[in-house]
Amino acid sequence: MVYLVGAGAGDVGLLTLKAREVLEAADVVIYDRLADDAILNFCAAAKKIYVGKSAGNHTLKQSEINNLLVEEAQRNKIVVRLKGGDPFVFGRGGEEALYLRENNLPFEIIPGVTSAIAVPAYAGIPVTHRGIATSFAVITGHEDPNKPESTINWEKIATAVDTLIFLMGVANLPQIVEKLIEHGRNPDTPTALIRWGTKPAQEVIVTTLAEAPNAKILPPAIFVVGEVVNLREQLKWLEKRPLFGKKILVTRARAQASKLSSALKILGAEFVECPTIKIVAPSDNYLAADTAIKNLRSFDWIIFTSANGVEKFFERLKVYGLDARALNKVAAIGSATAEKLLSFGIIADVVPKDFVAESLAESLKDFVDGKKVLLARAEVARDVLPKSLKTFGAEVTIAPIYKTEVEPPAQIDFDSIDLITFTSSSTAKNFVAAYGAEVLKKIPSAAIGPITAQTLKNFDVMPAVVAEEFTIGGLVKAIKKFYGR
Repeated sequence: MVYLVGAGAGDVGLLTLKAREVLEAADVVIYDRLADDAILNFCAAAKKIYVGKSAGNHTLKQSEINNLLVEEAQRNKIVVRLKGGDPFVFGRGGEEALYLRENNLPFEIIPGVTSAIAVPAYAGIPVTHRGIATSFAVITGHEDPNKPESTINWEKIATAVDTLIFLMGVANLPQIVEKLIEHGRNPDTPTALIRWGTKPAQEVIVTTLAEAPNAKILPPAIFVVGEVVNLREQLKWLEKRPLFGKKILVTRARAQASKLSSALKILGAEFVECPTIKIVAPSDNYLAADTAIKNLRSFDWIIFTSANGVEKFFERLKVYGLDARALNKVAAIGSATAEKLLSFGIIADVVPKDFVAESLAESLKDFVDGKKVLLARAEVARDVLPKSLKTFGAEVTIAPIYKTEVEPPAQIDFDSIDLITFTSSSTAKNFVAAYGAEVLKKIPSAAIGPITAQTLKNFDVMPAVVAEEFTIGGLVKAIKKFYGR
């Protein structure tokens, strides 16, 4: 089966449920330039083939793409042809479907949210509006260069339709404007050029029809002509989000980055994920942790200092056929750790006011004298907590339940980054090891709390943002405050 799938206009959230369903089932995904990279996360196990096109640069000719679809499908594969926007709106999906039919291969069309409507909407421009526009037309701005002459009926299209939307027309903007004015469109008609529409990098230039060719904008962009453009000042919404226009680097472990990335995206920021750590098994391959789990009932308290620790601990519990019923009293270092415990059906008995080891130790001071305490934590961690607990009379067993390793450095364009976030001392240390401290002296940094901030200071880096509440939510709140929004 071959699925011709519309990926939507750019924002990964515009992908349809059905499109996601077939991507998750795909053996092969053949995708183009305008498909959001995040969409490819839904088909992680699939073979991916890039066939994107840009002006003057075609990875494969259309005939070659057609043949590729047939070749992959004939291997009894589930093939997804992923296109930006909608496959039947200047996506050449019809040509591909006909070729599949000629080769007796089954196919299905999964429409996408076309950029012709979605991009103006994200710019605050409705393509129709009562009393202003009762019709709209979607027109290619880039016709087949091999055609002897244009097949667009400029004489009629110029004035017969209220709103004109040209896709892929930036390179031909002077000719488009010339034809519209020549055939009666008012040179003062409001127009908008929208680049990277629906994405945090969205750029909008509002001008008149006559002045549009003078706009400094690069593809990919769409061109909107009509009185509805005047509604943008009242209806624009994306640019009003608190972090719109900011590009923020997220250094969390890959499996955890989505929570912070999603929060930043909701606030309008463009995020770049650059994990500096990965979570792996401890060096003793869980020997200490497993020994403790086999004697779990003997511990009066179990203390967790991170959500990672909770998750990995319960993975080991499952290995031994145990669950939450095997635990006695439980303490969590902060709200994120307590929230992770709650997902396993446990309400933490102790959560300190300040989410640091010192505060957790103080909160347990009156409860641990003469008690056996199991500390399930990272292999490398500060000694403040176990030392303090021993001072308070506790018998402490440390069971490393995971360790962090350095992720290989990624290629990052630091010149485009506005802020770098750090959610632990490990992310800060590993970032400096990979990219050097000098980067952090040129770009503002944000630390999730004072411990992470101190780690940065140890590298002679003064963080611009330090969260007052040591959680992802607290970090995001501090970033908003830093930008005065």
